Amino acid sequence: MTSVSKNVRNYFKLDLLIDRSNLKLRQLFKNRYSLFNNGKVWDDSPTCGNNYLTNTIAHNKKKLNLTPVEKTSVASGDSNEWDLTTLSALLLNIDRPKTLNTAQIEQLDNEDRLLNQLREIRNKLAHHQKKSIDDVEFNQLWTELSTILVAFGYIDSELDKLKDDSVFEFSSQSINDENVKEAKKLNSLASQAHKNLNFSDAITLFTKAIVLAGVPDHDRAIFYSNMSSTRLALYEQESESSNNFEIEDSTDQRYRALCDAKKARALWPTWWKGHFRVGKVYTVLNEHEKAINSFERALTLDPINNEIRKALDESRQIYGRQIRQEHLDPRLKPTTMSEHLNEMQQKMGTNPAHVRAGHALIQEIDPAGADVVKGHKYEHGDIDVKQDYEQAAKYFAKAASQGNAEGMYNLARLTDRGLGVEKDHNFALKLLEEAAAQPPKHPIFNAFPNLGVAEAEHSLGLRYAEGVVVHKNLVAAAYWYERAVDHGSAQSANNLALMYLHGTGVDKDLDKAEQLLQLSARRGDPNAMLTLATLLCGKNDLKMAKNWYDRACESGNIIAEINRPMFEQALQVIQKLVDCCPPNLLQVINPIKNAFDSLQTGKTAYKRCDHPYIYDYNVLNGYANRGSITAKTLCDALEHFAQALNILTQSESITETQENIFVHELAECYRIEHIVAQIPGVKMYKKIVEIVDRVLHRCNVESTSVASQLNEDVLICYALLHIDSYELIIKFLGSCKQKYPKSIYFFRLSASVNGWLHRYEDTVFDANTGLEIDPNYYELLYSKAVALRLLDSDMNEAIEAYRAFLAVAPKDHRKVPESYYAMAACYFYIHKLDGLAGIVKKVYKQAEDAEKVQLLCFLPYESDNKTLLKSMFDAQSLPDAEIVAPRRDHKLRLTNPHRIEVIKQHREWEAKSSFVQNNATLDLISGSHQPRVRQQTAKSLIGLKAISLKEMDPTTDHVYDGYVLSVTIIEQTYTWTPSIHLVIEDENFDCERMFIYSFPDGQGKYLTNKVFTIGSKMNIINPYLRLGGTDMKSLVRIDDFSSIIMQSESEQVLNMCRCCGEPNALHVCSKCKQARYCTKECQTIDWQLYKHKFICQRQ
Repeated sequence: MTSVSKNVRNYFKLDLLIDRSNLKLRQLFKNRYSLFNNGKVWDDSPTCGNNYLTNTIAHNKKKLNLTPVEKTSVASGDSNEWDLTTLSALLLNIDRPKTLNTAQIEQLDNEDRLLNQLREIRNKLAHHQKKSIDDVEFNQLWTELSTILVAFGYIDSELDKLKDDSVFEFSSQSINDENVKEAKKLNSLASQAHKNLNFSDAITLFTKAIVLAGVPDHDRAIFYSNMSSTRLALYEQESESSNNFEIEDSTDQRYRALCDAKKARALWPTWWKGHFRVGKVYTVLNEHEKAINSFERALTLDPINNEIRKALDESRQIYGRQIRQEHLDPRLKPTTMSEHLNEMQQKMGTNPAHVRAGHALIQEIDPAGADVVKGHKYEHGDIDVKQDYEQAAKYFAKAASQGNAEGMYNLARLTDRGLGVEKDHNFALKLLEEAAAQPPKHPIFNAFPNLGVAEAEHSLGLRYAEGVVVHKNLVAAAYWYERAVDHGSAQSANNLALMYLHGTGVDKDLDKAEQLLQLSARRGDPNAMLTLATLLCGKNDLKMAKNWYDRACESGNIIAEINRPMFEQALQVIQKLVDCCPPNLLQVINPIKNAFDSLQTGKTAYKRCDHPYIYDYNVLNGYANRGSITAKTLCDALEHFAQALNILTQSESITETQENIFVHELAECYRIEHIVAQIPGVKMYKKIVEIVDRVLHRCNVESTSVASQLNEDVLICYALLHIDSYELIIKFLGSCKQKYPKSIYFFRLSASVNGWLHRYEDTVFDANTGLEIDPNYYELLYSKAVALRLLDSDMNEAIEAYRAFLAVAPKDHRKVPESYYAMAACYFYIHKLDGLAGIVKKVYKQAEDAEKVQLLCFLPYESDNKTLLKSMFDAQSLPDAEIVAPRRDHKLRLTNPHRIEVIKQHREWEAKSSFVQNNATLDLISGSHQPRVRQQTAKSLIGLKAISLKEMDPTTDHVYDGYVLSVTIIEQTYTWTPSIHLVIEDENFDCERMFIYSFPDGQGKYLTNKVFTIGSKMNIINPYLRLGGTDMKSLVRIDDFSSIIMQSESEQVLNMCRCCGEPNALHVCSKCKQARYCTKECQTIDWQLYKHKFICQRQ
C-alpha cells in the first residue's frame, strides 16, 4: 500500500470504517424484526429469509425496490452477507407496527436519522470518480462517521485504530506452511482446470484451498478472486440465455461469484483485482452503475491497468444507454431492410421499388455509397440477404477506406459493440473523429446531407458527456452536440436542450432549451416530444402540452404511453388551478416562475457559453490605456494565452522544454483571468490535455513531495482542463492546497467548485483561508459573498460581504453589477414586498448604473437576480384590476434554430437557382415527389377554423381540412421552377417553408415580383403540411392554387425589417440597396445568423 497515495489511502480507510457499521446494523435489524413481529427471533435461516421476502417485503414493495442480488441475499436469510445498501434499505423502508409507544417511536426516528446520514456519506464516497480524499475532508468525514457509529454502540478509541496505515498491512496470522503449500498447489490445479474448461472441478479445488487453516489472507483473496471468475465462466457455459438477469436463488453461480468477489475484496481491500472482480460480476448482472463504482476503485489502485480501463469504458457506455432508455426507443428497434422501406413508404410515401432501383444505379455513380447500402443489407438482413455482421463490417470498412462518412460511422458503431469485428472503443473513437471531419454536404449529391457526419458528431458528444475513452468534458460534449444539431441531428438537439434546461456544461437558458426541444421534436425525436410536453405543462400551455404528449405516444414513446393516465390527471389538476386564476394575472406570474426556475441551476464549472468572450486585444488595450483595470487584466491574460498557443502552432511536435514553457504560459493566463482561454476546437483541446498530462507525469516521477513552479503550474492547468468533473477535481484541489498552502489560486478554484457542488460552508472556509494570504483578493471576496447569500442564514452578513468585494474590485469588474443585483435580492428577502419601494430599488438602480461602465465584451449584461427582481417590479407596478399580460419578447424568436435553418436554406436555394438561371451555360435540374395526399379547396368558407403552425404536426403528412392558416411572407423569392418557394410566418411568429405548385402557366415571374412579396399576407384554406420527399422536413405545400386567398394590400407590412419583421424599417443594406432593417442589431443578426450574403448581390 506504500505505493498508493495518501489521499487514496484516506478513501479506503473511510470505506473500511463504513464496512465496520454492518455488524451493528445487522443487530439493529434483528432487534427491529423482533419488535415488529411480537418477539420472533431472526435466526439467519433460509426459511426465515423466504418468509420475510414473501410477507413483509412484498407488502412494502412500493417503498422498497430491491435488486435481484439483494432479494437473493435476503431470501438466503444470512444477515452476515448483507451489506450497508441492503441493511439500510430494509431498516428504513419497512412499515412500523401501529402499536409502538412514544419512546419506541422516538428511538426509531433517531436511528433512522443516523442511518440516513450514514447512507448519505456512503453514497458520497461511492460516487467519487477519483476515489481520493485529502486530509481536511478525511478528518471531517471521519468525525461524522465515527459519531454515527459511536451512537450505534461502537467505542471511539477502537474506531481510531482504523486511521493507522497498518490496517492495510496483513495482520500477523498463525501460518501453517504445509497448508500454504497445499493451498497454492490446489490453486494451481484449479487454474489449470479452468483453462481446460473444467469449471466445476476448478471450483471444487478452489474451495478446498480456501478452507485450509493457516493460509495468509492475501492468498485466500487470490483464491476467492479466481473462484469468482470461474463461477462466471461456469454460468456462461451452462446458461441458455445471456439476457436473463434475474437470480433465482443463492445457488445461482452469479450470486456465488459476487459473494466470492466481495470476500476477496474484504480480505485484501487495497488489491485492485478484488474490486475488479466485483465489477465484472455486476456487469454480468447488468448492474452497470455498481460496476462502474467498482472499476473506478480498481483503477485508483492500479491507474495504468488497461484491462480495468476497458471494462470501465464498456460499463460507462452501457450505463449511458440504460439512462437514455435506448431499449425503449422505437427508432433503435431492429428491422430488416424490407421493413425499413415499408415504414418509409407509410410515413413518407416513398415507393420501395423506386428506392431499390436507386440502390442498383448508385454503384456506377457512388461506389462507396453502394458499399454502405450492401453493409446495411448485411447488418439488418434483406429479402435476398441473410444477416451477417462480419460481412456488414467488411462493406462499411470498404466504404470508409474511400472516405465515406457513413461507412466510417457505421463501422465505428459495430466496432463499439463488437459486432462482426473485435470490440475496440479506441478504434471506434478514431473512426468517429474521421467521420465528423468530413464535409456536412454529400460530396457527389451536394443537395443532400453527408450521412454519417451528424451521427458521428452526436456519438462524440455522448462520449465526452459520459467519459468513454476520453476525459469527461461537458464543454466538449456541448460543442459536438451543437455541430450535430447544425447538421440535422434530432438526438443532439434533445441532449443539448437538456443541458440548457439543467445548466450542465452550458449556462442555464430555459428559452433556448425550449427552442431546441421544439427543433428536436420537429425532427421526430420521441424523447424531446415528451420533455417538451412536460415543459409546456409547467408554462400552463396545456393545449400544446397535450398535443406534444399525444405525438410522443404516436411516435412510439413507451414511457409516454405508460404514463398517459398520470399526465392527463396532472393536466386536469393544472387546468382547475388555471380556471381559478385570472388569465392576466397568470401571464404575470409565469415570467416570475421562470425567473425562479432559472436560479435553480446545478452549476457546472467552466461552461461553454452561447455568447463567448470574443476579445479584441486592440480594443481592450485602448480601454486599458484609458485607465480600465479590468481591460488591462484581460490584456495581460491574453498575452500569456497567445504565447501558449504560438508554441503549439509553430510545429507539429514540441520539445519537453517547450512543453514546460507552454504549461507556464497557460497557467499564468488562468491565474490572471481564465475566461480569455477560449481553446479553438476539440482537437486543440485534446492536444493541450495530452501535453499537460505528460508534464504532470514527469513532475510526479521526478518528485512527489518537493514543490516547484512547474509543478504548481501544471496542477493549475490540470484542474482547469478537467474541472467539469468537479467531484474528482475538488479532491485534486485538496492535495494542491496542502502542497502549496501559499498559492491563493488553488483556494479560489476550490471555493468556486465547492459552490457549484452547493457546499457553501466549504466555499466560505476556502475563501476565508485564502483571504488570510491576501485580504484584498477580490475574487475570493466575491465567492464568499455568493456562498453566504446561498446559505440563506444571514442576509445582512452576505450584504456586508458583497460590500467588501465592491470596496476593492475595479468598477468595471464583470461581477460588480451582479453584486448589486444580488444585494438587492438580499434586501428583498429581508423586507419582502415592503422593501420594493425603498432600499431594493435603490440598490437595483446602482446595479443598472454599474452596467453602464462595463466593457462591451460583457454586454448585454445577464443576471438571474436582475430578471427575478424586474419581474417582481413589473408585477407590483400595476393594481390587480389593471394587470395585463407582459408583451412577448418577439426578438427571442430570432435565435430560434428552426427559424435560422429555414431562412438560411431558403436563401441558399434562391441564390443557387438564380445563379443557374442567369448563366446560359448551366441548366437548373429540379423535380418534386408526388404528394401522399391531395389538398383540395373547401367548397364553402363558412365554418373554417383558424389554425397556427405550432398546432400542425411537423412529423406527419396531413391535410388540415376545415381549417385556415393565416400567414405573412417574410422572405423574397426569385425563382419558380418547379415551385415557388416562400418563407411564411404566422401570428405566433413561428415560421415555415411553403412550396406553391400548380400555379397558372406563365405567371411565375409576375407572382414572385408582384404578389408573393415580402410583407404580403395570405390565408391558406385546408393547408397541407407535407414532409419533404428528400429531406423529410416539414413544409406547407400548395397543390390547389385557389386555396390561397391574398389579404388586401392595406394589410401588407410595408418596408418590413428583413430580420425581425417590424414595419417601416429605416436602415437599408448598403450593398444590395433592397434589404431593410429597423436597427443595426437586426442587420448584424441577418448577416451572421441568416446569411444575408447568399442573396445580397442578387437583390
